[in-house]
Amino acid sequence: MEFEKIKKIILSVKNIEEDKITIESDFIKDLMLDSIEVFQVIMGIEEEFKIEINNTDLTNIHTVSDAVKAIERYKNV
Repeated sequence: MEFEKIKKIILSVKNIEEDKITIESDFIKDLMLDSIEVFQVIMGIEEEFKIEINNTDLTNIHTVSDAVKAIERYKNV
């Protein structure tokens, strides 16, 4: 469920083919997002899931999988 929502957020930020987004996708290396687009994705995740990711955790989110793990961690707090 988180993966599908993250995929929609990514697609709203960057015009890429949906099938290019996998759970292992790296935001920069695989999806070619720039730093502003990554920021927009993170902001979209925070808004969608009603969470606030702290700066330390933000620096560790590089892949879709990292984002899913962060969401799960923050939803359980």
